[in-house]
Amino acid sequence: MSTGREIRLIQEDDGWWSAIDEETGVASQGPTRTEALENLDEAVEVTREATEADTEAPEPDAPWFDG
Repeated sequence: MSTGREIRLIQEDDGWWSAIDEETGVASQGPTRTEALENLDEAVEVTREATEADTEAPEPDAPWFDG
C-alpha cells in the first residue's frame, strides 16, 4: 500500500545517507539507506504530532543542518 509520499535519498560524501520528505521538508540521516528512512519516518511523525498539538517541532540536531 502506497502512502503517496515523495522521498529523496542522497548518499553523502562521507557515506551516510540523507532522506528528505518532499511534502513536509523534514529531513533525517543514517549510516544506511534503511536507517535514514526509518529516522525520517520518526522525524515526520514527531513533526506531525507537534503540529497537531500546536507546539513547536524539535530543533534539528544534526551537524550538517545549517538552519
